[in-house]
Amino acid sequence: MSEWKARRFWTQADVDETGGAFRVLLDGRPVRTPLKAPLALPTPEMAEAVAREWDAQDDEIAPNSMPVTRAANAAIDKVTVQHDSISTMLAGYAETDLLCHRAEAPDALRDQQNKAWDPVLDWAAARFNAPLTVVSGVLPAAQPEASLSHLSQAVHSYAPFSLTALHDLVTLSGSLVLGLSVAEGKTHPETAWELSRIDENWQIAQWGSDEEAEEMTARKRADFLHAVRFLGLARGA
Repeated sequence: MSEWKARRFWTQADVDETGGAFRVLLDGRPVRTPLKAPLALPTPEMAEAVAREWDAQDDEIAPNSMPVTRAANAAIDKVTVQHDSISTMLAGYAETDLLCHRAEAPDALRDQQNKAWDPVLDWAAARFNAPLTVVSGVLPAAQPEASLSHLSQAVHSYAPFSLTALHDLVTLSGSLVLGLSVAEGKTHPETAWELSRIDENWQIAQWGSDEEAEEMTARKRADFLHAVRFLGLARGA
């Protein structure tokens, strides 16, 4: 979004409600998305968070320091108009869900995966009537069609702002089940992130890490936790 740069032109950011939605006003003028749509937000909590980001800007607008605003823009300009295709893409993660693929060896890693991941899969089986097949290795397994359908229905039920958050929870963790478990309050976000990193952390313990990989992991973790925050704001938390 390097094209979205401008110098600060307002004195104060405020929030108001109109037509059942909330908006941010800069000296009385409503904020719009990069595609010029009204920045209509679903909750006052999200609107206040966006307003604080605008108030915190210095002379030049820095989009990277405005994660809630950027996610809200994406929810309106991208997710709302592509809701079905994005939902279908995310639902597809169930076909090769991270939690369904266990190591062939060593036994210690496989045991760790079983202990950590089985309870989450058991929860999804009960919550969505969606048992999934667990396999050893990376080759995909044919998952029950009914389970895939039930999980797809769950994803498609998410409203655009919540789906924006779910998108990052799923794509960053590599698991639809894990993303849904965080979104539904079953798994603590920090715990979920660690569950998604079992394989990587095992490799690091064996072979060590490097600075570049650590920096990338830190960025992904921050994005994952921001998605949790955005989901809470979308729900009025």
